[in-house]
Amino acid sequence: MIWKLIHFSALLLGALASPTPSSPTSTTNADGGPCHIYNSGHSADCLGRQLDSVPWRQFPSTLEDIDLSYNRLQAVHADDFLRLPQLRVLVLRYNNISHIDNDAFKNNKLLEHLDIFNNSLQEIPAMALTPLLNLKKLLMSNNLYKHATLDGSFSKFAKLEVLSMGGPLVAGLKKADFLPLKDTVLQGFAIKCSPSLSYYEPGSLEVIQTKQMGFDMAIDQLPNALPHMLRDLANKTFSAIQFRNLFEFMYYMGEEDIFQGLKDITAHQLIFHRGKYNENLLRMALMNLQVAPIKWLRLQYIDFARSPTFVDSGAGSSVTELALDKLDLWYISNPDVLRFDWRFTWFNKIKELSIQHVYFNSVPCDAWTEMAGVESLDVSNNRLQNEYIFNQQCDYRGTMPNLHTFKMNSNELSSLKALSSLTREFQQLQVLDFSNNKLGSAEKSRGCVWQKNITRLIAHHNQFVSEALRCLPTTVHYLDLSNCNLDQLDMMYFERATNLKELLLSGNKIKFIPSKWTSPSLQSLALDGNSFGLISKASFQDMPQLSQLRAGNNPYHCTCELHAFVQDTVSKGKVNLTDWPWNYRCYHPEALLNTVVSKFFPGQVACDIRLVIIICVATTAAVILILMLICYIFDLPWYTKATYQIIRAKYRAHKEKLAGEPGTFAYHAFISYSHSDADWVRDQLLPCLENNRNPYRLCIHERDFMPGRWIIDNIIDNIENSHKVIFVLSRHFVNSEWCNYELYFAQQRAMGKTFSDVILVVKEPIDPSSLPSKYCKLKKMLSTKTYLEWPQQPNQQAFFWAQLRSVLGKPTTTREGKHSVKSRNSSVGGVSVIGPPIEDRRPEVDNTNRDKEAALDNEFIKRNNDELLNQRHIPVVAF
Repeated sequence: MIWKLIHFSALLLGALASPTPSSPTSTTNADGGPCHIYNSGHSADCLGRQLDSVPWRQFPSTLEDIDLSYNRLQAVHADDFLRLPQLRVLVLRYNNISHIDNDAFKNNKLLEHLDIFNNSLQEIPAMALTPLLNLKKLLMSNNLYKHATLDGSFSKFAKLEVLSMGGPLVAGLKKADFLPLKDTVLQGFAIKCSPSLSYYEPGSLEVIQTKQMGFDMAIDQLPNALPHMLRDLANKTFSAIQFRNLFEFMYYMGEEDIFQGLKDITAHQLIFHRGKYNENLLRMALMNLQVAPIKWLRLQYIDFARSPTFVDSGAGSSVTELALDKLDLWYISNPDVLRFDWRFTWFNKIKELSIQHVYFNSVPCDAWTEMAGVESLDVSNNRLQNEYIFNQQCDYRGTMPNLHTFKMNSNELSSLKALSSLTREFQQLQVLDFSNNKLGSAEKSRGCVWQKNITRLIAHHNQFVSEALRCLPTTVHYLDLSNCNLDQLDMMYFERATNLKELLLSGNKIKFIPSKWTSPSLQSLALDGNSFGLISKASFQDMPQLSQLRAGNNPYHCTCELHAFVQDTVSKGKVNLTDWPWNYRCYHPEALLNTVVSKFFPGQVACDIRLVIIICVATTAAVILILMLICYIFDLPWYTKATYQIIRAKYRAHKEKLAGEPGTFAYHAFISYSHSDADWVRDQLLPCLENNRNPYRLCIHERDFMPGRWIIDNIIDNIENSHKVIFVLSRHFVNSEWCNYELYFAQQRAMGKTFSDVILVVKEPIDPSSLPSKYCKLKKMLSTKTYLEWPQQPNQQAFFWAQLRSVLGKPTTTREGKHSVKSRNSSVGGVSVIGPPIEDRRPEVDNTNRDKEAALDNEFIKRNNDELLNQRHIPVVAF
């Protein structure tokens, strides 16, 4: 608002010092011309192109707006704008134009805005302006005119609203200068004269009818002209009157009250812009304003100085009845202006007091007392510090009884406690603004006691830590903590701030949003420009009134949780994402960097936890079933059980070996057979191997297992103590559980060795493919290796025994067996382990028969040696 008003005043006067434009870089339009044509051929930007002439050949006939400011134009010719009948706005300010052809605008009858401010025209171009009957705004001040007399053609500009004229060479004003405007009602009029005004005819401004009046003339040499000017403005109503550089070179030292005419002027606002003001001149103005209907006074950029002739009698201030709605003191070089008469009494009846860029750093105790009528106090952009704005020696009780808005932004404040101590006596205070300071440290934010009427707190651009939030007033409805370097939130404060309706936390460094953020009254929340990447529905579920949310420009992790939040928020429409969708982009994962969140669609399986659980359970069940099926097919439980038994037996054997010494093999062979084949073993196999001159020592479970031991231990121990293992294979063998164990343990014994210690005797034909899967090695051996097959013809059985003895080899000396067992200890898998005792009887055969039998065997083996090589089964057993 400040800059807008200053800019308008400068535009109105047309007499501000010409700014020096930066040398713009010359750019070329796409069609080769120097100007930029845009807005579908309706606008041309030629600003600062260093043009010496108007590039009319580039201009399309549809142009309505042309800006040729800051160039080197010296003249405006008849052909420059001839082809632009639609032209409405033409800006030629800051050139060097000294001549305008009389026919320059003859084809531009729709022109409404003409700006030829700050050129070199020596005469007002009345002839050139004559066709422009639609003119609304004509800015032609700050040229080299020597007079301000308007041509009679100006009376035809019935639509004219704003007019600025004059220049630094206009020595004064005459009564007839503005007569053509006597019937024209303007919105704004500004006149610029020489810094050394030499004459002013009374009544010169009497014919001017306008809402806003601007003077840019220094009356240093002619101070008595001011009363005449004010008299010409009397009995009129203005929205604003501005005096620029009223005294440009010297302070007024006269005693005559040149501001007497102010009491007869009706204006909403009076502006003194620049110029030199001392105590005497300022007092003259204020004394007259006490009785004038003017309600808004602004002193901006003035040079204030003490008057050497000013004497303070001590009887009291002369300005005590200045009743203004607004008093603005802006950009004043000397802070002494605040107490120009050494008192603050001129503030007593001011409603809105704004003191900005005056750079004072302390407030005396009596100032707070004198500002009794102030309702809004703005002391922004100064150098206030904690100990100077809050003086512990001052008594603040009863001060500022009407203050409801207090602005202290852009100072050097650092203590929240000091501010709370200052303002807690301001009974009507509702709005507090201390943004752009150094507040928020933990050590200076303790023990705060605030006025309970504060409902609006503006604290952006400070340096808050989360702990300092507890020092803020909890009665606020509106809280702005934007750009305060916050990295986390103190939930305790928000639980206590039960009336909070609008919260701004933009531009901080908040890393996460709490999932249990309780704020029952919050309606609007701004979280954009922070550092959190996750946000969910749970974050705002305890904010039942929330309707506006701004949370863009955060490094979002595009996850299912974020997708669920967006879908729920957008679809339900209860909470309006005010900056959706373009300010929401993915930061993580890298593959989605800068992807708009609205285009992030994760799969249903990835985001539906119930579906994920169902799939996981189903998959796990399927895997278990498959594993169970595999175990069943390949008899893995059986192998596991057998391996466990081996480990247990090995462990027990190890413990037993510690008490005894290992020896040689106790048996030539261990015989594994089914109970159904026991008769064949007892009646056929044992006699043929044990009743020889050199008998074999054999181990069978019915006779040789040690009583009292575990069956598994007996099996493993006797297999380990046998040089070879003979398996009597039959259909009953395959179905015997204990035979399975014996075969498996024999395989484990042969691990890493050859299987020459295993002898297979097939008692009856067996189809290898019919064997269970756990007999994989047996199936492989029966299919690829040689085995002994029991012949059913008696005449071939002698050769079978000879083969078996040759495979067993010559009997060697063995250590004595541990026991001779007459019975089994248990019954498993079809083998009778508990039964009648079996006597260890061997047939009585004399030595003569044994010798004959041996000779017969040797002869038979030699005679059939060649035949054996061609037979299907060779008596070599390997596993």
